[in-house]
Amino acid sequence: MKKIVLALLFSFVLTSCSENLVTGRKQLSLVSETELQTMAKQEYQTFLNDNKVVAVSNNRDAEMVRRAGTRIAAAIKTYYDGKGQPSILEGYQWEFNLIDNKEANAWCMPGGKVVVYTGLLPITQNEASLAIVLGHEIAHAIAQHGSERVSQGLLQQMGGAALQMAVANKPAETQNLFLTAYNVGSSVGGILPFSRKQESEADKFGLYFAAMAGYNPQEAIPFWERMAAAGGAKPPAFLSSHPSDATRIANLNANMPQALKYYKPIK
Repeated sequence: MKKIVLALLFSFVLTSCSENLVTGRKQLSLVSETELQTMAKQEYQTFLNDNKVVAVSNNRDAEMVRRAGTRIAAAIKTYYDGKGQPSILEGYQWEFNLIDNKEANAWCMPGGKVVVYTGLLPITQNEASLAIVLGHEIAHAIAQHGSERVSQGLLQQMGGAALQMAVANKPAETQNLFLTAYNVGSSVGGILPFSRKQESEADKFGLYFAAMAGYNPQEAIPFWERMAAAGGAKPPAFLSSHPSDATRIANLNANMPQALKYYKPIK
């Protein structure tokens, strides 16, 4: 019986893996993007209601967040439309809000629901560096890293033949795992922790997205150096969900020539 259950689980997981159109690698996807976008919309509104949103009117920082985000969103749409892949952004309704919070943090949920905390701005220091962060967080969302984390969590929690039934019934665990994946409202400090592979993908594609929007991708290097300096003591890379600072910067430099090909300065 155990062998049958394991065989069923393996078969179910295998059929739930598909190629991600952004990254080109296989991903586990047990929860639909549509369902995640619905949850994101609800949780985003709850978060905005429970936190102090900085009004765009007469606030240069809030205007900058919205301007940079809107430019990146438009550039991504143009890029994927041109590649004949508009489905990557299906269901996206972009929102960019600045939150009055001292944490150095930012995140983007499925469907384009974005938050930047005021505590991040002393580290970004300029709009181009902010665009690097926004590109990074947006890349997490459209590469469906949150979906991947939720799916992995479901696989760990449910296991066996019960998994398929649990997913079909949209259990409370799915909602809880969604909140865990995005750490909404938690005091985590710093850019949200995805796996090292996901972080590297977000660095790479975020660099490209910022460049496509007309922001100098070379700003990524001094920004991440400032983030490293602000981060204090860190565990060794093999114990961390993030790449080491040195690895991250080396990878960004390796991807820089391609990013510069996309770069057309804002006029």
